[in-house]
Amino acid sequence: MEMVMRLASERPVVIFSKSSCCICHAIKTLFRGFGVSTVVHEIDEIPRGREMEQALLRLGCSPTVPAVFIGGELVGGSNQVMSLHLNQSLIPMLKRAGALWL
Repeated sequence: MEMVMRLASERPVVIFSKSSCCICHAIKTLFRGFGVSTVVHEIDEIPRGREMEQALLRLGCSPTVPAVFIGGELVGGSNQVMSLHLNQSLIPMLKRAGALWL
């Protein structure tokens, strides 16, 4: 879990994803559309990915991907991100984290 939290705090927006996950792709596209530069860790393509997936489960991510961290804090998965977006809380959160300047 320590590795996931360290990686999650390295940049304003960090996404743990799987390369074959269409929902992950949609979330990454949403952030890209805002002009946010995200760091994406494709856990199915990295050596310690299985370990990271287990850590995400322990953090409460179910399903484990996508797992979105903003400002080093776990936001959650696609449902949480879309809820924030629909209630107009996502953009202010991204601004506070330094991921958006406009």
